[in-house]
Amino acid sequence: MKPQTVADGVAVIRDFVRTLPDAPGVYRMLDAAGEPLYVGKARSLKRRVNNYTQTAKLPIRLQRMVRETRAMEFVRTHTEVEALLLESNLIKRLKPRFNINLRDDKSFPFIELTQDHEFPRISKHRGSRQSERAYFGPFASAGAVDRTIQALARSFMVRTCADTIFSTRSRPCLQHQIKRCTAPCVGLVTKEQYEEQVRLVRDFLAGRTREVQAKFATEMQAASERLEFEVAAGWRDRIRALSAVQANQDVNTEEVDDADVIAACAEGGETCVQVFFFRGGRNYGNRAYFPTGTQDSPVESTLSAFVAQFYEGQPPPRQVLLSHKLEEQDLLAEALTLKAGQRVELSTPQRGDKKRLVGHAEANAREALQRKRAEGATQAKLLDGVAELFGLSAAPERIEVYDNSHIMGTNAVGGMIVAGPTGFLKNSYRKFNIKGPIAPGDDYAMMREVLTRRFGRAQREDPERTEGSWPDLVLIDGGQGQLAAAMEVMGELGVHDVPLVGIAKGPDRDAGRERFFMAGREPFQLPPNDPVLFYLQRLRDEVHRFAIGTHRARRQKSMERSPLDEVQGIGPGRKKALLHHFGSARAVARAGLADLEAVPGISSSTAKKVYDHFHGGT
Repeated sequence: MKPQTVADGVAVIRDFVRTLPDAPGVYRMLDAAGEPLYVGKARSLKRRVNNYTQTAKLPIRLQRMVRETRAMEFVRTHTEVEALLLESNLIKRLKPRFNINLRDDKSFPFIELTQDHEFPRISKHRGSRQSERAYFGPFASAGAVDRTIQALARSFMVRTCADTIFSTRSRPCLQHQIKRCTAPCVGLVTKEQYEEQVRLVRDFLAGRTREVQAKFATEMQAASERLEFEVAAGWRDRIRALSAVQANQDVNTEEVDDADVIAACAEGGETCVQVFFFRGGRNYGNRAYFPTGTQDSPVESTLSAFVAQFYEGQPPPRQVLLSHKLEEQDLLAEALTLKAGQRVELSTPQRGDKKRLVGHAEANAREALQRKRAEGATQAKLLDGVAELFGLSAAPERIEVYDNSHIMGTNAVGGMIVAGPTGFLKNSYRKFNIKGPIAPGDDYAMMREVLTRRFGRAQREDPERTEGSWPDLVLIDGGQGQLAAAMEVMGELGVHDVPLVGIAKGPDRDAGRERFFMAGREPFQLPPNDPVLFYLQRLRDEVHRFAIGTHRARRQKSMERSPLDEVQGIGPGRKKALLHHFGSARAVARAGLADLEAVPGISSSTAKKVYDHFHGGT
């Protein structure tokens, strides 16, 4: 097939321009395979798309996009705001190669306070929200949420246990013994007293910290005057717990209540965006992002694309403070207001505390970018060393590392981690639940299954190896036997050009004495202080951590599985009703038919199903 030229792409675009309306909408550039190259929005589709025919005015990145364009698709919208929202949604979902992409789908954790229970609980939450529950956040990391929940439990003694545990308690748990819960599960606190605890939690998380701390101080003083020194010490400890939450906030300001501070720094074709979260006047942490596709994009354009995509998956706060004035700031504010259902203000502060916060975020963005660039230079040297060590033709762009984990053959899983020039690529990690049939503990058979599934799928989905999903190097956690199993699989699949290396722990599993196995070479070792050895150890340790973590999660899930899950026709609601009535799955299994029929929400036919399941009925 004749290679596509820029002129060919321009001709395709001109054909579409002729029939386009002078109206707002979203357009998509598609390649020969129908995959999206670029997604854009326009106030006027006709005029905006026509700009791509004037290639001399386009940056190199977009000229390449025009050259690869074979088709286009369009969606007309009523307003430009609707077009902006749709554009953000499509970029986030499709991740076109020539757009500026956030490439971070990890949701932020929140603190969840249940409102649909007589005695609400606080817990960590990710994902979709339920209307009958209150959420506070977002927090920049799960660790920040965990520390805050621990401090809240010490300060307000609100329960953190699951409803299933709460409903089956017959005596107080350890949390009550260490004074982190008032034990509402066994009636050691009245509903009214507990409601007051929950109200204080809400006030604190909503930013009314001074009132809460003042109340605690008053209670401590009153107990002291009554000579109830043990009670006073308890209030003192609760005040200290609240102070610990406050002390963890690096930057606080009375001028900002609920706001996100977003700052960008660009150097050498790379951009870092720092986001700081402030809720109730307190800093809930920050996170750094490195969007892709920013090489020839002004920092204002990068920041605008980032903000639009960032709030695609989460509600924006009332105020967003920015380091740079955006190109379409008013339009973006209008779109976020429509999405949030409340007024959202985007501003670039010029003075005062808000300016100081933005400056602090900019400094963090600059430092994070400099660290990343320094790490990238070091990473490049290490990958060059890996290529030299294993005889590769070039530094590997994608390294895949495999390991298995199980206990006596049960809950067996395989883990795959991926690394490249930018470090660990965690979005590309994969887990494999071993399906078998495999003899318990047969590590070689497990590795054969994992590699067969991984590379069999790669052959089906990317046979031409154009999507960047094929590795330049495969590392196997194991010695000669694991390597032989891997080579057998690759031979059966007809994959002969992917280098395979086994990395075995040294005698007594000592780090630094690892042996490497490759086809056609004698096993070899590296000097204990070799930087490449340290790098390969990091890869091996990461896949080991990932495989063990996946195995533990699967084992925990199997342990938590209730016998009621095996009863056909018993969903979460009926399961909950049975457990609340009888207290445990074991008690349900022992119950008589009449007792089962007496459970609210359980029909006679459902009761018969449950009874027959546990008593061998037909």
